[in-house]
Amino acid sequence: MKKSLISLTMGGLSLGMAEFMMMGVLPDVSKSLSVSIPTAGHLISAYALGVVIGAPLMVGLFSKLSPKKVLIGMMLAFAFFNALFALSPNYELLLVSRVLSGLPHGAFFGIGAVVASKLAEPGKEARAVSMMFAGLTIANIFGVPLGTYIGHNLSWRLSFAIVAVFGLITASMTKFWLPVVDHESPASFKSSLRVFKNVDPWLIIGISAIGTGGMFAWISYIAPLMSEVAGFSKNMIAMIMVIAGLGMAVGNFVGGVLADKFSPVITTTLLLSSMVAALFIVANVSHIKIPAILLTFITGAIAFAVIAPMQMLMINAAKGSEMIASAVLQATANFGNAIGAFLGGLPIAAGYGFTSPEYVGMVLAGVGVAICGVLIWRTRTAGGKLVANCS
Repeated sequence: MKKSLISLTMGGLSLGMAEFMMMGVLPDVSKSLSVSIPTAGHLISAYALGVVIGAPLMVGLFSKLSPKKVLIGMMLAFAFFNALFALSPNYELLLVSRVLSGLPHGAFFGIGAVVASKLAEPGKEARAVSMMFAGLTIANIFGVPLGTYIGHNLSWRLSFAIVAVFGLITASMTKFWLPVVDHESPASFKSSLRVFKNVDPWLIIGISAIGTGGMFAWISYIAPLMSEVAGFSKNMIAMIMVIAGLGMAVGNFVGGVLADKFSPVITTTLLLSSMVAALFIVANVSHIKIPAILLTFITGAIAFAVIAPMQMLMINAAKGSEMIASAVLQATANFGNAIGAFLGGLPIAAGYGFTSPEYVGMVLAGVGVAICGVLIWRTRTAGGKLVANCS
């Protein structure tokens, strides 16, 4: 891996821990705050809301600065707000600080994806982007399980304090290792908003905002699913998160290769269709331990395989406006996080059990497949933009 990409990978690790660790420590947060699991789950949605607000806002506010300076600033803000979250004494302040800690997330990934593609060799752009998102998979293999273990045995607040430290390390690595790359001028940033006059970016946004909700309806409540339905002890949750992370790592690599080799829109369609099938099986066999473990790996792989194809789909559909489009895509993906966690919690609160979020996820991923169908149709007509191929 290029040294210049390592800082982006570290950023993905830090952001991934902040985003996904809440799923692993959700029962601990619920117990310590004396709130229900669905109520504690609102902290997942709060972070996602921060990403939705922050991604386009941060890119717009700091468009005069070089991407490198913006990335450093985002990680410093990320570190501060996660430290604030770790210290917040009550649920209300936790909600606020959780929203604030999510603000830099989308901007970092959105700008970082464009920077990674510019640093890549021709024809390997998606693989370079996937290296940044590999940080998310590393988070799920090592960081999230470690944070979950600390949360179970010491304090979930300590887990998020560690995330803040990782944010500071990322800012330092970015300063010293990431080269300066070209950035859009203020005038071009304003004109780049015109890309949203086209239909294709909005269809891609719909795929991201709704389709990815299927994955988050599953993983947001994976801890109670595996403990209450599959019958694993709570001490096993950290290991289960490692298995999910290993699946995500494999899926992220495969998705990058597929996005460089085949049509991103076809790849995205097939992966979201696979997610529908996987969630149905999860809902019906998770009471058996071995299949539950295997499906944790498989579902994690499918969920992360879709990231690189969808990212390249948007970058290719927004030539000249890549940074704002990429940031918006990250915002909408976390809208999927928010609605997946929120809607997935509703049937649990209504008493339908911890397998019920999977059916919600099936519907969300299915809607994503339907929108993909519209986009495929457009790529085969004169109205379709350059979303069929990566290069």
